[in-house]
Amino acid sequence: MTGTGERPRVGFFTDTSVCIGCKACEVACKEWNAVPEDGLLLTGMSYDNTQGLGADTWRHVAFIEQRKPVDVFETAGQADAGSELGDGAGPELRWLMASDVCKHCTHAACLDVCPTGSLFRTEFGTVVVQEDICNGCGYCIPACPYGVIDQRKGDGRAWKCTMCYDRLGAGMEPACAKACPTDSIQFGPLDELRERAASRVRTLHDAGRPEARLYGHDPGDGVGGAGAFFLLLDEPEVYGLPPDPVVTTRDLPSMWRHAAAAAVAMAAGVAACFLRTGRRPR
Repeated sequence: MTGTGERPRVGFFTDTSVCIGCKACEVACKEWNAVPEDGLLLTGMSYDNTQGLGADTWRHVAFIEQRKPVDVFETAGQADAGSELGDGAGPELRWLMASDVCKHCTHAACLDVCPTGSLFRTEFGTVVVQEDICNGCGYCIPACPYGVIDQRKGDGRAWKCTMCYDRLGAGMEPACAKACPTDSIQFGPLDELRERAASRVRTLHDAGRPEARLYGHDPGDGVGGAGAFFLLLDEPEVYGLPPDPVVTTRDLPSMWRHAAAAAVAMAAGVAACFLRTGRRPR
């Protein structure tokens, strides 16, 4: 799969099975892209101090606590990952940690609805907002099936991950992938990442981790495949991801065709009325 021109399309593969929740990716993203600080308040989501993706959080590491019977983790090969609560009675605790980001969709609804051309597809196949062109209309926000893009308070313009477009142009990898100490965030040509991800899932299944699955990797899904996809250890909903994302503008072509047909029919009807009126005897 290629991007615009001769360059191969690039993307992210995020392997949540090796994420340690250090949030180095969040910090690196903010530092390189000069993303404003968005508060350091506990949100009720374990030790996660940021709620989710938004105009001021382009990478977000979620801490997801799961309390389940010990045998569930043992079946999944994760008994060692849990830690007993209280005096040892009751269920084990497992943390699922995952670094989320803009998916850079193949069929990006945000691109479809942008009236100014602020959102564009780069030569790397990524989706970027040009903040100097954005007029703050906000059409892109409800169009995103993942709830990624957002308007910045006091600014009004839309902001999201650019996959460090300036770094890509200089032959560098994005700041988040560079900073990740466990290679949970991997960057490279998208086709190579998909092969690597499939191999990783097979390895986990062979190791007794049948719950491992890929999310966003399939070009046949509702957004034509994501430019940033994930290896998950539970259902997508557990991570706050939609199970079956669909590009919200998928029906636009047929809607325009129906609208055009209706306009032609209306014009024909009006013309027929004028013709009848002109033929009436006086």
